[in-house]
Amino acid sequence: MECLIGVQFKDFVLVAADMTNATSIMVMKNDEHKIHKISSKLVMAISGESGDATQFSEYISKNLQLYKMRNGYELSPKAAANFTRRNLADYLRSRSPYFVNMLMAGYDDQTGPELYFIDYLASCVKVPYATHGYGGFFSLTILDRYYKNNLSENEGYDLLKKCIREIHKRLIVNLPNFKVQKISKNGISELLPITAQNLAIENVDRI
Repeated sequence: MECLIGVQFKDFVLVAADMTNATSIMVMKNDEHKIHKISSKLVMAISGESGDATQFSEYISKNLQLYKMRNGYELSPKAAANFTRRNLADYLRSRSPYFVNMLMAGYDDQTGPELYFIDYLASCVKVPYATHGYGGFFSLTILDRYYKNNLSENEGYDLLKKCIREIHKRLIVNLPNFKVQKISKNGISELLPITAQNLAIENVDRI
């Protein structure tokens, strides 16, 4: 019932994740942070079992920080994604697998922005855009239609708004708030969250 959206452009990557924490039929909170900072230019958006998501994201983050302390430099997004996939695959074959889905987004000084799709079965693919969750069924159709690699930050942000409007309109599950982050050569920056309230105000202003 969660939703993650990632889109890679020419000079940056945008990642959006819903902020709803629900158990069974109850919504516990609407300000959950599902995008975790892994390094100075790398984030992981993660969804799945609540305990698994928290534990696995912290495990990956601390191991990558340890690697930097030992070697004096950070892993590239590609190397970090492969490290994450390997660990997820190892746990999948143990008695305590992690049921988590992830989007890893980062910026490499040599290759530029990168986005990786990783699911709970430990598959890992570099993609221009990707989603997880039921909301992704509606987001992918929007991204297929409107995605262009050379969009500006404002245009990319508007593209995420289109996806989230469609989720609010079509999905029976209520996901009102989405946290948005941008990853570029300047590091990680927070963008204004996309919420049902903000989208409603924009619709009123248009009228």
